[in-house]
Amino acid sequence: MPDIRATGTGGTDAGGAPVAPPAVRVEGLWKRFGEQIAVSGIDLTLPAGRFIGLVGPNGAGKTTTLSMVTGLLRPDQGRVEVAGHDVWRDPVAVKSRIGVLPEGLRLFERLSGRELLAYTGRLRGLPGAEVDKRADQLLGVLDLTGSQNKLVVDYSTGMRKKIGLAAALLHNPEVLFLDEPFEGVDPVSAQTIRGVLERYTSSGATVVFSSHVMELVESLCDWVAVMAGGRIRAQGPLADVRGDAPSLQSAFLELVGATGRDTAHEALDWLGGGSAGGAR
Repeated sequence: MPDIRATGTGGTDAGGAPVAPPAVRVEGLWKRFGEQIAVSGIDLTLPAGRFIGLVGPNGAGKTTTLSMVTGLLRPDQGRVEVAGHDVWRDPVAVKSRIGVLPEGLRLFERLSGRELLAYTGRLRGLPGAEVDKRADQLLGVLDLTGSQNKLVVDYSTGMRKKIGLAAALLHNPEVLFLDEPFEGVDPVSAQTIRGVLERYTSSGATVVFSSHVMELVESLCDWVAVMAGGRIRAQGPLADVRGDAPSLQSAFLELVGATGRDTAHEALDWLGGGSAGGAR
């Protein structure tokens, strides 16, 4: 029997009806840097058509995981499928179906915003007229029309995130991966980005984004995976992961073992009060 996971299909249900594959399927994924284990044999299944948050503290392994899932970093061990295609056996099929906005975004800074989109679209194989039409629309929605002829090197952090998002969306991918997309972004730009992402997922596409800001994830996502120490601590619909906790933040702290640490603050009893030198 052929491996249906490599064909881009998800198989059939009990009644014989076709089932769409998950947006992402990860099995036994490992990555080590020297003596440091960044990702420790994780299994992860992310459903299609959802707004998904990959959350965890700094150093949890989120960026490393997303880099392996999107084909930017080769795992030491394990299997990754995106939209039913193996990332390493069928990289062309995967890359045509995904958009990526990585952390520490690197762009062609000596191009203008308009030139960057024109280059990206043509690199993706889109007809020039279609690229220009989509670029016009994205620049307008992301409030970049007035800066479209400005060099990317002169863009602010928020503008760089928005032009990077436009480049990632230009070919209308099935799955969009965003690593800390709101980090360092002003509230106006953040609201613009949020609106575009909500519109994108409402069409049936999938967004997977990493963050350590629980309030943001709770307000945006309907499905969450919690990561800490290179392992997945919980995954599922937001309501299930939150459980009986009053907020995702509370559930997250419990899952990663960060509760009950208030006593450590007693060692800072000298802090505060405004006295120069701290003697009282």
